Amino acid sequence: MISLNGATTYLNNSLAGVSKSLSHSQRRVQAPVIVSALSSNNNGPGERNVTLLMETTLKEMREASPVVAVEPKTTTVGGGVEDVYGEDRATEDQPITPWTVSVASGYSLLRDPHHNKGLAFSEKERDAHFLRGLLPPVVVSHDLQVKKMMHNMRQYQVPLQQYMAMMDLQEMNERLFYKLLIDNVEELLPVVYTPTVGEACQKYGSIFRRPQGLFISLKEKGRILEVLKNWPQRKIQVIVVTDGERILGLGDLGCQGMGIPVGKLSLYTALGGIRPSACLPITIDVGTNNEKLLNDEFYIGLRQRRATGQEYAEFMHEFMTAVKQNYGEKVLIQFEDFANHNAFDLLSKYSNTHLVFNDDIQGTASVVLAGLISSLKLVGGTLAEQTFLFLGAGEAGTGIAELIALEMSKQKEAVQQKRNKICEKKTVRIYIRYILMQTGAPVEESRKKIWLVDSKGLIVSSRVESLQHFKKPWAHEHQPVKELVDAVKSIKPTVLIGSSGAGRTFTKEVIEAMSSFNEKPIILALSNPTSQSECTAEEAYTWSKGRAIFASGSPFGPVEYNGKVYLSGQANNAYIFPGLGLGLIISGAIRVHDDMLLVASETLAAEVSQENFDKGLIYPPFTNIRKISAHIAAKVAAKAYELGLATRLPRPNDLIAYAESCMYSPNYRNYR
Repeated sequence: MISLNGATTYLNNSLAGVSKSLSHSQRRVQAPVIVSALSSNNNGPGERNVTLLMETTLKEMREASPVVAVEPKTTTVGGGVEDVYGEDRATEDQPITPWTVSVASGYSLLRDPHHNKGLAFSEKERDAHFLRGLLPPVVVSHDLQVKKMMHNMRQYQVPLQQYMAMMDLQEMNERLFYKLLIDNVEELLPVVYTPTVGEACQKYGSIFRRPQGLFISLKEKGRILEVLKNWPQRKIQVIVVTDGERILGLGDLGCQGMGIPVGKLSLYTALGGIRPSACLPITIDVGTNNEKLLNDEFYIGLRQRRATGQEYAEFMHEFMTAVKQNYGEKVLIQFEDFANHNAFDLLSKYSNTHLVFNDDIQGTASVVLAGLISSLKLVGGTLAEQTFLFLGAGEAGTGIAELIALEMSKQKEAVQQKRNKICEKKTVRIYIRYILMQTGAPVEESRKKIWLVDSKGLIVSSRVESLQHFKKPWAHEHQPVKELVDAVKSIKPTVLIGSSGAGRTFTKEVIEAMSSFNEKPIILALSNPTSQSECTAEEAYTWSKGRAIFASGSPFGPVEYNGKVYLSGQANNAYIFPGLGLGLIISGAIRVHDDMLLVASETLAAEVSQENFDKGLIYPPFTNIRKISAHIAAKVAAKAYELGLATRLPRPNDLIAYAESCMYSPNYRNYR
C-alpha cells in the first residue's frame, strides 16, 4: 500500500504516464525503473521517500522489424504536446509535481533546468523539497530575477559574452531564460540569434560546454533511428536541422552550425509559444570543406571532407525516414542553412511526404513579402506595378522572387474575379477570358517583373543553358549585363533586394541610381550577419538623401540625417516561422502549402500601424511578437482547414483564442 498524503491517485496516474512514455523505447534492456515522490513533512530519513519499484521488460528488440509507432492521443493544450503530468491541464494557480524520472528534490531539483526556480522557491516549497540550507534564506519574485539578470547582461561589453550568459541561463533555469527573452525581446533577440549567433557558430568549438540537441554524424549511418531514441523527450513537434554548409553568410561551419538550430528553437518557444520539450535541434555532420576548421584542434565535428552525391542523399533519406517513423507524420522539420544545391533538392523531394519547411527559402520569402506589401502604403500602387531587382540568386533570392510572383498572380486573379462580377454581359466576360489566355499563365507573367543578378551578372535568356535549374525561370530577354549598377540603370527597378551574402555591394553609385528614378526607392539589404549586409542603414538614408524605405536582415540603430531620425525595420524571419509553426501544430497539418506562406505575409503586413509607418517602419515592433504570432498561427491554421490539410478536428470556433491558449507560458508553477 502506498500513501503519499492523499496523492495516491496522482502518483498512479503519473506512473502510468511514465510507463507509457518509456514503452516507446526499443532498447534491449531489462532494468528496474525507480519512480519516487517525496512527502511534504520532515520525518526521519527513512520516511522521507516513498519509492515504487517497477520492473519493466521492454519487448521490442533493436533487431526486430521497424514498426511505425501509432501516434498517441494528444491534448490540445500547450502547443499540442501530450500533457503526461498534468502541467497544462492545471491552471497556473494549481500546484504540480516536478517529475523527472523521480520527483526532483533537494540538490537535484536545483540542477534541473526544467523545474529549477533558484531563489524564487517559496518557503513551503523549500520545506517540501528539502531545499533548506541549499539556498540563501531570501525569497525573490520571478520579476525581480528578470530585473537582476538584465542588469547583469548589460554589464557585458561583448555580445558573445552575452550569448554565452544566455546559454548558461537556459541550461540552469529554463523558465527564467524564456521569461527574460520574452520580456526583453527587442534587446535580446540580436543576442540569441543574428548577428551574435554567427560569431557563436564560428567559435562553437571553443565555447562548447554542454550539448544542446542531437549530433548525427556519418558514424551513425544505419543507426539514425537508434540515435533519435537517445533523445529523452518523446513528444517532439518541431525539429530544426542543419548540415552547417551555409551558415548565414559565413559559409561552411560544419558541425559548429548547431548554434543555428538551438537559436531558432529558442525563438519558436519565446515568440511562438511552442513548448521547449517539444523542440529538437539537430546537426547533420557529413564533414566540412572548411580547411581552417579541419586544422582547428578545438573543432568538435568529423575531420573529413564533406560527403556528397549518393552518399549524402542516402544519409539524409535515412534521417528523414527515421524522423517520421519515430515522431510521426505531423512533426515539423525545418531545414536551416543548407547549401543551395541541397536545399532545393531536399525541399522538393520531401515536401509531398513530410511536413517540411525551409526557412531560408520560404521563411525569408514570407517576411520580405510582408515588408513589400506594407511598404506599398508608403509608395502607393500595387505589387504588380513594381519592378524588382535582386542581388543574389540562391535560396533566399529565388525563394523571395517566387513568393512575390505567386502573390502578384493571386492579386491579379482577385481583381479579375471582381471584374467578372461587375461584367454582366456575356460577350465582355468572353473577351476577358480571351485576353487572359493570350497572356499565358499568371505566375509566369508575374515573373517577368522580377530580375535577378548572380555572380556572373544579370540572369538573361542567353545564359539559360548554363544556369542551375532554380535560376532558369528568371532568365528573361535582355542583353548581358555584368555589373549591378549597370543592371539598376538598365532595368530601373522600384525595389532593390540584396540576398547575396556579400557585404557592401549596394554602393553609393547603386543607391544614387535607384534614387534618380524613384521618389521613394525600396532598398532591402537582407544578408546576415551585419558584416555581410549589402549596405548599412546610414548608407541607405544618406546616399538616398533620406528618401529610401529601408529594411535589413540584421538590426541597425537609428540614423540621423538632416535633423531627422530614421528608424529602419528588420526583415527578420522570426516574424514568420514561430507563428507558422504554431499554426501547423494547432491544426495538426500534414503538409506546408504556399498559400500558408502568403497568408502569413498578409497577416504580418496588416499588423503594421500608422504610427509605425510615420516612423518609416515597414514591420511592427517585436514587443508585440507573441500576439502577432498568434494571429499568424490562426490564419495559417484556417488555411490548413480550408485546404483539407488539417487533422485536428473539430476545428476550433475561435482560432486566435485557441492559438493563444496553446502558447507556452514561462511563468513559474507552484510545486506540491
